[in-house]
Amino acid sequence: MVMSRITPRARLAVVALAGAVGATVSADVRADDKPYKVENGAVDKATFNGYRRYTESCLRCHGPDGSGSSYAPNLTDSLKTMTKDQFMETVINGRVNVNTASTNVMPAFGTVEDVVLYLDDIYAYLKGRSDGVIGRGRPKRIGSDD
Repeated sequence: MVMSRITPRARLAVVALAGAVGATVSADVRADDKPYKVENGAVDKATFNGYRRYTESCLRCHGPDGSGSSYAPNLTDSLKTMTKDQFMETVINGRVNVNTASTNVMPAFGTVEDVVLYLDDIYAYLKGRSDGVIGRGRPKRIGSDD
C-alpha cells in the first residue's frame, strides 16, 4: 500500500536500499555460518579446544595440523568436499577403504568421550584449517596473551 504512494524514482531507491541491506545481511549470515571464529589470526575458545582435542586424539594418524600422513588422509583436503555430517559419521562409526593397493581403516571413535563430546570443536578447528583461515601450529586464542 505505502509503495503505491511514492514516486517511481523513490520506489527504485527503496528497492535498491533493500537489496543492499539484504546483501549485507546475507554476507553476515554466511560469515556467521562458519563453525569457527577467527580474529586477527586468533581463534575462539571452542576452536582452540578443537585444536587441543585433535592433537590429543587424531594427530598420531592424520599428522600435525590435519595435513595427513603416509597412512591417513589429509583432513584439510577432505573437508573441502566432505560435509559436517559426513565428517561426524566417519569419526563416530569409522570407515574401511579398500583398493587394489591397500586397505585403510579409520577406527570408530563413537565410544571415546574425549572425541565424541568435543566433535563440534574438532570439526571447527579442522574446517578452519581447510578453509585456510587457521595456520599451521598452535593457534592463539582470542583474548589471550599466549
